Amino acid sequence: MSVAAQIGDVSFAHPGADLPSLDRVSLTVSQGESVALLGASGAGKTTLLTLLDGRLRDWRGRVSVLGMPLDPDNAPPRARRADTGFVFQEFALVERSTVLRNVLNGRLGRMPSLRAFVGSPSSLDLEAARIALVDCGIADLAERRVDSLSGGQRQRVAIARCLAQEPRLILADEPVSSLDPARAAEILALLTEAARARGATVLFSSHQPDLARRFSDRIVGMKGGRIVFDGGVADLGDAATSDLYRETVTVPGIDLRAVN
Repeated sequence: MSVAAQIGDVSFAHPGADLPSLDRVSLTVSQGESVALLGASGAGKTTLLTLLDGRLRDWRGRVSVLGMPLDPDNAPPRARRADTGFVFQEFALVERSTVLRNVLNGRLGRMPSLRAFVGSPSSLDLEAARIALVDCGIADLAERRVDSLSGGQRQRVAIARCLAQEPRLILADEPVSSLDPARAAEILALLTEAARARGATVLFSSHQPDLARRFSDRIVGMKGGRIVFDGGVADLGDAATSDLYRETVTVPGIDLRAVN
């Protein structure tokens, strides 16, 4: 099976932080997998997703995404960025624009530079956007302004924008954190099923172990910038889950994780 993402001994610290956000992290994700990142706030989940998206700088280690190495000092070339899609926690939509226009923004990386600059989608771009709207159940909202939508509808727009991009790797940062449990399950089902239908790999972060078990093939647990669990859904028991969310006491100048 081909590898979608590979991280080797990566470390990264935000300026002024007492402890690293990523601490000697190694991880391999196969093409087509659905992987849930679990852990408390500050565990390193968002940093890991940002790393794979090519937006993190000044890290140390080795990273390759879809067979191409990432550079800690420079963003990936534009031609490569379209293969990785990102679903943001806070949607990151153009609120005063229509649903269709927001979804078409996912096509910008696939358009020639001039066409992208003037905002002139081709028939192929429009077809990709239409398919994504239908798959996300929001085709009837195409001409509605985003600022008139509910939170669940906005997240569907964000996912449709990502799917219209036709990515091979989908990264989602807490995509259901602002939704009620029923809507959260709907959105994660939509995201993971759409990825599976397209043969895409998906990594999503979550604070909700039950949803992670339902909608992933594999769970990676993070704590204090380290991977402390990596296994199948059935392998994550109550004790391991509790440990992920047990608070780690920090003392300036001392890394207590080393003695846990």
